[in-house]
Amino acid sequence: MLLSPDFSLDQYEVSSRNGFLPDAPPLQCLPDSYYASWEAVAQDLTESIRNGTIREAVDSLPVLSTSNLKTTPEWRRAYVVLSYLTHAYVWGGETPKDILPPAIAVPYLEVSKHLELPPVATYAALNLWNFYTTSPNDDLTCADNLHVTLSYTGTKDEEWFFMISVAMEARGAQVIQLMLDTIQAVSVGDDQRITAYLHQISEGFNELARILERMYEKNQPAVFFHQLRPYLAGSKNMASAGLPSGLFYDQGNGKGEWLQYSGGSNAQSSLIQTFDIFLGVEHTHMGNPTKAELPKAKMGKTPYIQEMRNYMPGGHRRFLEMFTRNANVRQYALSCKLGTPVRDAYNAAVMALGCFRDKHIQIVTRYIIMAAKMPPPADTPKRTNLASSTQTVMKDSDEKVSAGVSGTGGTDLIPFLKQTRDDTKAAAHYAD
Repeated sequence: MLLSPDFSLDQYEVSSRNGFLPDAPPLQCLPDSYYASWEAVAQDLTESIRNGTIREAVDSLPVLSTSNLKTTPEWRRAYVVLSYLTHAYVWGGETPKDILPPAIAVPYLEVSKHLELPPVATYAALNLWNFYTTSPNDDLTCADNLHVTLSYTGTKDEEWFFMISVAMEARGAQVIQLMLDTIQAVSVGDDQRITAYLHQISEGFNELARILERMYEKNQPAVFFHQLRPYLAGSKNMASAGLPSGLFYDQGNGKGEWLQYSGGSNAQSSLIQTFDIFLGVEHTHMGNPTKAELPKAKMGKTPYIQEMRNYMPGGHRRFLEMFTRNANVRQYALSCKLGTPVRDAYNAAVMALGCFRDKHIQIVTRYIIMAAKMPPPADTPKRTNLASSTQTVMKDSDEKVSAGVSGTGGTDLIPFLKQTRDDTKAAAHYAD
């Protein structure tokens, strides 16, 4: 497929210029006035959370039809708006709300089905489709040029957290193209091109690490941990945070169902999974399965990374499936003797990705493990949520003790990240 003349990134909703970001900036507002009530509550989200009226505002919404959504950007904007309203409604009070009213649940389920996504605030809702620039010529790889369309907290810290990921996605677009070129070079055995591409890919990983390290510039750990992170939690493995049964999607007229979904997570980034597939990195960590999933987990079914593909837009998920069928670099590199340019360049690329994951672990440790020991900012209301449950786990523990701390995706956070990093570095092969 990859080598056929009919191949096009467009069929996977992947942009040759922006990668997994849209080719054109996402909508900042639904154009049809029919959806003005959604947008009004969404645009006032920060204030209504602050003054405690968010649930009242959502409860007063009418049940709107999705039939007025015409274009893909409109469906995506609806998904972003409904995702923000959902998480603000659930987590925006002293205790979590475990029933989502029909005014949100009904259209949210329809929009999610249309986009082949679950009805929860995924990476796509929080990052890929939630940014804008003030000028069409702005460089998307620079987080300073990027702004969120919606916000829970209204802080620069929140905006910076999401826009760092957007900048990385934009920079990663160039790496995706290099990987496609490398796969083609392997198919014809062009070692010189393969080596050159792999060196450029390594530098791409290094640049992504440099963008990631900019997180420290404008995102304070205490603000992230206490004020933003609770809103990123899903409804899966959140019993300690106040959702023992998940979230009930009330569809009215006595209809509805209890569902459990992981919250937003960088594991839902198709870009990062593309890197793993290209290099032949295999992940088997199960995350933190629920009791119902435990039998399957023990049988080695559905590793967490694989499960996170269900939280990606349908086109992106199919891109990863296609990429998996065509990935040929690891097998070719290991067929080359140790010390040859191709083998050395491959190993260097693997270790560069491993170092990128080291940076990620350092950031998570600082923004979650260490931040759990910090007092919340003065204006932070006391609530039962992911922050309070994490603090309970961390109470009286050493900073290095991190077992049992859940990520927003529901994983046992630090062990999962370390295993993922170790799996990455294990792909390098320094013996024949």
